[in-house]
Parts: sequence; structure tokens; C-alpha cells
Amino acid sequence: MAERYEILALNQISLVGLKRLPAESYAVSKDAARPDAILVRSADMHSIAIPDSVKAVGRAGAGTNNIPVAALTQRGVPVFNAPGANANAVKELVLAGMLIAARNLAPAIQFVAALRGDDATVSKRIEEEKKRYAGIELSGHTLGVIGLGRTGSLVADAAIRLGMHVLGYDPEITVDAAWSLPSQVKKAHSIDEVLHGSHFVTVHVPLTAGTRQLINAHNLAHVRAGAILLNFARDGIVEDEAVLEGLNSHRLKGYVTDFPAALLAAHPAVVALPHLGASTREAEDNCAVMVVDQVRDCLEHGNLQNAVNFPDVVMRREAPFRVAIANANVPNMLGQISTAMAHAGLNIHNMMNKSRGETAYTLVDVDSAVPPATIEAIRAIDGVLAIRYLPLPG
Repeated sequence: MAERYEILALNQISLVGLKRLPAESYAVSKDAARPDAILVRSADMHSIAIPDSVKAVGRAGAGTNNIPVAALTQRGVPVFNAPGANANAVKELVLAGMLIAARNLAPAIQFVAALRGDDATVSKRIEEEKKRYAGIELSGHTLGVIGLGRTGSLVADAAIRLGMHVLGYDPEITVDAAWSLPSQVKKAHSIDEVLHGSHFVTVHVPLTAGTRQLINAHNLAHVRAGAILLNFARDGIVEDEAVLEGLNSHRLKGYVTDFPAALLAAHPAVVALPHLGASTREAEDNCAVMVVDQVRDCLEHGNLQNAVNFPDVVMRREAPFRVAIANANVPNMLGQISTAMAHAGLNIHNMMNKSRGETAYTLVDVDSAVPPATIEAIRAIDGVLAIRYLPLPG
């Protein structure tokens, strides 16, 4: 008989994604008391008690700042996200932001909305004032892209298709991202080089301790005069005080952001949007599908893909009895696991172990049922964070 899983949805999750959970095996609700997994978008999980029944957390989006990742890691709970699932939506909004800034559309729209009088009066005012809103074209100008993951690469490609030059910087670019990057992107060696050489600069990096205030007073001192800065990545990556100083000194011509800040909201050179980057039907569907599939594969087979706190470990089932182990990355872990299984007379059919920083993850397929005592023996090994026994139903 197939196991039945309870899923706690802390936010409204796209039905397109939820439909990928078979009704006979999954129950999704907003008040599950003992959930096997949690699905979340923007809800703050730092302020809630997470039941010890939780085996996985899925964030239907990219950022995981609203999730206590470190605490869950110590419990051996993988936290999944959906990198790249909303990349096209963000890309399109970045392009819109560049066009709004380049063509002075925000103040122009405000000007027209404030006009009063008959058609003749309005027409006269428009002819007198429209020169105040003259802008520039994107073609021929240089876009600096800081962060060349899925979103950054899409933005770079779109900018090239619009006739722009692209200067890119990403010291941690992955092999897959490098392959997908357009060949026309010119490589920069520092953020300073990007800021100095670009008419527009857009950031596309996750918010981490290393990227907090990545754009700051020190490096904005190198920005090209009259440049426009865009932040559709994460709040906190750009230092608001530095942007304000840059705008007031006219080193920066404008700032377009998806993260309004009280310090900047009223500034005439700032265009602030209410966090719309992933707010499209398509992006919400894509994120839900991606993260639901990952959580389901973890619950049913122990596979990990796109966990932010454990390595990717995906192993095809070759035997009906599987053990999944989340552990600290310490010496002799595999030896101790193998010894515990050997003492039970178990034959290991296949095994996969990968590490990522201080964490590691192990999948073991064996040819016969694993006794509860063996599971408990492995659980007792120093460094094991969590263990799950996943025999195939039947």
C-alpha cells in the first residue's frame, strides 16, 4: 500500500503545480498538523514552529531568505527552490525597467495624468513640455550584467538582440551557465569594471552574506557618469544610502528597482515597483511545477535536486529497498553506514554519496528489507542528521 503524505501550503500555490501530486497519495492543506513537507512562497517561516514530521521544504521561487535554512539543515531537512523558473518573467521586467528609464516614461506618464483643460489646452501644454521627457535609445549603449545565471544570461541575450553591447561579470559562474551565455558578452574582471564601462547596470545574484550591499558607496564611486542602475534581484544587494548619494551627486541618472525603500521612494530619479519580478501567471506555474516535482521526488525516492543546503543526489532505483541519509560531511561516514548494513547481512546494490561544504547526502539501495534496528544503528552514527527508509510499495 502506497504511503500517504500530508503537505502544508503556507501560501497560495499554483494549482498547475499542486495537480502533480496524486490525490490518492497526497493531501494538501493550509492547516496540516503533522506535515511531511511544506510548500511556501513568501510566508515568513522564521516566526513559526516547524513540526518534526517535516522531511522537506519547497520554496516556489528562487530566494530562501524567509526560511530558516541553517536550522533545517541541522535537522537534515532539504530546502528546495526553483532557480530559473521565473527567469523569463524577471528578464521581461528588467527590459521594461530599462525602457522606462531610458525614455523617461514614469515622469512623462505623471505629466500627462496631471494635465487639465480642453483638448486644445492639453495639446498646447504637451507641445511645450514634451522636450523635457526626451530620452535615449537602448541600441548602441552598454548594459553591464552582474551575475550570469539563468536570469542574467536571458537579460544579456535580450539586450544583445536589442542592439546593445553587454559587459558581464560573475566570478562564480557555473559550467552550465557559461555554455548558455551568448558569445557576444564581453567578460569583465570586477564590479568596478562593469560600473565604469556601462550605461545601464543590472544585478542578478542571490542575497547571501557575501552579496549583501554588493553595490555600495565604494564601488559606486567608479560608476560611469549618468548611468542607470537596476535591481530586480533581491532587497539588500544594493545599499540605499549609496544610491541616494549617487543620484544627488548626479553620478547616477536613475535607479529602477523591484524593492521600494522609504529612503528612495519619493526621489524623482527612482522608479520603484512593488516586487513584481515573478508576478506572472506563467512564472507562478513554472515555480510551482518545479518545486512540487522536487519535493515529491524527495519524499518518494529520497532524490535531491536544487536543494539549497544539500548536494544534488539523484539515483535511479535499481532495488526495491532504499535508505536516504542526510549527514555532516565528516570522514568515514560511508564506512560506518556500510558496516551497519553488513552486520545485518544486507547486500548493497547501489550507493551514491555527494558532499557540499559541511553537508553530505547518501542514497543506498539494498536487495532485501532493512531491519528497524539497522535504521536505528545508522541514525546513532555521529554526524547523521536524518535517515529515511524508502521501500517501494507492494
